[in-house]
Amino acid sequence: MINQVFRLFILFTVFHTSIYAQTKDMVFIEGSRYIPLYGRDSTVVEVKDFEMDIYPVSNSDYLSFVKNNPKWEKSQVIALFADKSYLANWDLDLKPNPSINPQSPVNYVSWFAAKAYCECQDKRLPTVDEWEYVAMADETTKDARVKPEYNAQILAWYETPRTNEKVIGITPKNVWGVYDLHGLVWEWTQDFNSVLITGESRKDVDKDNTLFCGSASLNATDLMNYAAFMRYAIRGSLKAKYSMKNLGFRCVKDVKD
Repeated sequence: MINQVFRLFILFTVFHTSIYAQTKDMVFIEGSRYIPLYGRDSTVVEVKDFEMDIYPVSNSDYLSFVKNNPKWEKSQVIALFADKSYLANWDLDLKPNPSINPQSPVNYVSWFAAKAYCECQDKRLPTVDEWEYVAMADETTKDARVKPEYNAQILAWYETPRTNEKVIGITPKNVWGVYDLHGLVWEWTQDFNSVLITGESRKDVDKDNTLFCGSASLNATDLMNYAAFMRYAIRGSLKAKYSMKNLGFRCVKDVKD
């Protein structure tokens, strides 16, 4: 009887492990339904299970990527994919300025470059819904948007200069185990500017406009959530080739069935 129970336990363990094995340096995010800041008639959005990088991509990480992918070097990148600010704080193609901390989040990186980086890791950029879903958590609560102190803390960060120079991982991790969604840099998303100024759902946009859409407060489901509103506003002002000192990224990965 004991041997039979033991065999069943082994079979269960093997079966469970084969269904899902967490990727190194990522955490599992259990999907759910939630109401984002923007949406037609307070549209409920469904987020499926996925994995997210625990930390944003660092200068050290990105340097390794560029070494293996010369077309993304500062002097080699195609103008269509990055503006003149791309890697503006690097002295040479493979030499960031000595003042840059290797463990600070990489910045001055375009959406195209961030997308390429993630794809080289067999990952992708998070969608707006995925990013906001994880970012609405604090250290103890998966949806902390109702807490005044949650938004106040984020707004205080917005007013703090040079946060992009801080070291990754020094801010408290949220309930999912993810660090630095707030407190260091803004982060690119896959569909960063898919929030339209019209009444249409952001799931129903013209393909030609998926990279260059605007944003406004017309469809905000919670106008008091200024912290999230500012994120949507900055996304709406971007173009995919832009590179900014306070804009970085992290990657996510689909969970295979």
